[in-house]
Amino acid sequence: MIEFFFDCSSPWTYLAFHNIQPLAKELGEPISWRPILVGGIFNSINPSVYASREKPVVPKARYMKKDLEDWARSAGLAIKFPPTVFPVNSVKVMRGCIWLGNDAMVPFATAAFEAYWGDDKDISQDAVLEEICAKVGIDPAEFFKGIGDQAVKNQLKANTDEVMARGGFGSPTIFINKTDMYFGNDRLPLIREALQRAKAGAA
Repeated sequence: MIEFFFDCSSPWTYLAFHNIQPLAKELGEPISWRPILVGGIFNSINPSVYASREKPVVPKARYMKKDLEDWARSAGLAIKFPPTVFPVNSVKVMRGCIWLGNDAMVPFATAAFEAYWGDDKDISQDAVLEEICAKVGIDPAEFFKGIGDQAVKNQLKANTDEVMARGGFGSPTIFINKTDMYFGNDRLPLIREALQRAKAGAA
């Protein structure tokens, strides 16, 4: 079992979300999609992220942009970094993922990732969310009603608290078989090896 804790506001998560799906399909592993609010993590346990944005190391920031573009090219994805609105408030998108449930959230999250990172649209805006809903066949009125449900809000907070309690400090945080944690898109080769070892051990 792969658990994928994610927030659509993260560029590395955009890449990992795309890349982990064919890997999981190839190895026959189900994915439990776990929406979180990465800003809540940064506020609680990883405030250095904000400090690095306020006083960026210019060569490192320049390389990060190149690195993202290289990884996106490898994945066949379009990416604009930084987008016009960055960071973005992703709470409505992530509540939408909770409301939709594990399988139905995938096309919605995909469209949200592409709207923000590929098309440079502000996914905090209701008009953009309406476009995303229309693209994937969701009734916008039902969507906005659903994300206002207190149980949905509570679950998003619970997921965020859970990943921190389990040692996570950002997005994407990926667990294999509950305890084996990996962070970031570039760890997918290690995830592949871990899954293959597990399968070999079970054989």
